[in-house]
Amino acid sequence: MKTALITGATSGIGAACAHLFAAQGYNLILVARREALLAENARHLEDKYAVEVKKIVADVRDYENLSYLLETLPTSWKKVNVLINNAGLSQGLDPIDKGSISDWDTMIDTNVKGLLYATKIVSNWMVAEKTGHIINIGSIAGKEVYPNGNVYCATKHAVDALNKSMRIDLLPHGIKVTAINPGMVETEFSKVRFKGDEGRAKKVYDGLAPLMANDIAEAIWFAVSRPAHVNINDMLIMPTAQATGTIIDRK
Repeated sequence: MKTALITGATSGIGAACAHLFAAQGYNLILVARREALLAENARHLEDKYAVEVKKIVADVRDYENLSYLLETLPTSWKKVNVLINNAGLSQGLDPIDKGSISDWDTMIDTNVKGLLYATKIVSNWMVAEKTGHIINIGSIAGKEVYPNGNVYCATKHAVDALNKSMRIDLLPHGIKVTAINPGMVETEFSKVRFKGDEGRAKKVYDGLAPLMANDIAEAIWFAVSRPAHVNINDMLIMPTAQATGTIIDRK
């Protein structure tokens, strides 16, 4: 049976991927910070799909803890077929001169360093097996810059560069690397960006039909389910109502 490791696994795209991959018979290693929600989701997945789930309560920003928890897994669980680097967030929407240093650190540490930390650990397992598939969740913000997006856009541009670098570095080891770059997806993203302001978060999606988490999970499964000789390098997925990061048709 195959295994998928998913970061940021308790909600949004991560949770949708967990359900879809479990439905396809994958055992799961789920990494997330919210212990109670992680335990609840794991029980549901095990009961519904008859798969095994390992729960890793960790923040991807903490390399030492993440490494310890993953490296102490049984050897059989280190044969990871798919790594989905999903953990990521945005904080604030301010011009560069008014930005919060704390927000910048959180975004850089999660979106760039956290992705690198998870990849550092799991890619070594994949190299040993001479196979694997790494899925990095980027964003339209990694393809263009929009007003007040500054540091968030910079982190996702960094992910875009890392996709290309990983693909080159891991090529001799038979490891695929796929970039999935969504536009507007209705998840906790805006609520987190606006630090729990649900009214402001809801307005982001007013007047349009945004993407849903399962839309992105299905795109990821499409990439993963291609034949061995096929790699989807880069996929940009937008709602029909969104042309660019900022040009949106609101009815």
